[in-house]
Amino acid sequence: MSRTLTGRRTATAALTAALLVPLAACSSDTGSGKAAAGSTPAGSASAAPRADLTVLAAASLTDVFKTAGAAYEKAHPGTKLTFSFAGSQELVAQVSQGSPADVLVTADTKSMDKVKADTTSPAIIAKNRLVIATGKGNPFKVDELKDLADTKLKVVLAAPEVPAGKYSKQILDKQGVTVKPVSQESNVRAVLSKVELGEADAGLVYKTDAESAKDKVDAVEIPDDQNAIAQYPAATIKESKNAEAAAAFVAWLSSPEGQKILQDAGFQKP
Repeated sequence: MSRTLTGRRTATAALTAALLVPLAACSSDTGSGKAAAGSTPAGSASAAPRADLTVLAAASLTDVFKTAGAAYEKAHPGTKLTFSFAGSQELVAQVSQGSPADVLVTADTKSMDKVKADTTSPAIIAKNRLVIATGKGNPFKVDELKDLADTKLKVVLAAPEVPAGKYSKQILDKQGVTVKPVSQESNVRAVLSKVELGEADAGLVYKTDAESAKDKVDAVEIPDDQNAIAQYPAATIKESKNAEAAAAFVAWLSSPEGQKILQDAGFQKP
């Protein structure tokens, strides 16, 4: 083999080695880039690991969370959300009893406080307010809270231990209105259902509940100075086996995308 050919091969090998150095550096930078992406705010697609999450949520979130869940799963492929809706007092009891779940969202802060030893620090994701739900067309001409005291009216309320029931009692007591409900329900959606089916003439529900059934009920607004504001705290359950994914979902609820879905459904800003 000639010295010229050997020299060329040596030069080629040296050039190849020189080119590989910056390529290796680029590969290292890319790895750092991935690490940086992993440090993006929780709730982003890159920050949320894939997981099957069980979310315990207040009954008044039924419709909006189905929409939010679909949007979240689309933005986070590989993640599946399963919702369990009930009165906040029932959800808190489930957490206290150790039922397997990842996220808890209640309709008041007092309910969440009862399980603060079992949850991470909660974040308020939305607010709501009460309205008077009546049959379509408001056949009994209910115009204000004091009309609910009419004994001829069949009024249904949420039970006192339910957040909606607590808020209802609060605003009725404040106005000095005494109501004898025909039934007290275990969650606010049951109150709405009674009015929808004509089993009650009126009931106190959240504004978003009435909006979800606007083809079947009318909503009578309650003035701000007579109303109560419901707050919805969301937290990760400490015993969750998917803590990081659960935290990402809770953070997403406060993100612009999550907030838009909540507010489009009639919920107020946190």
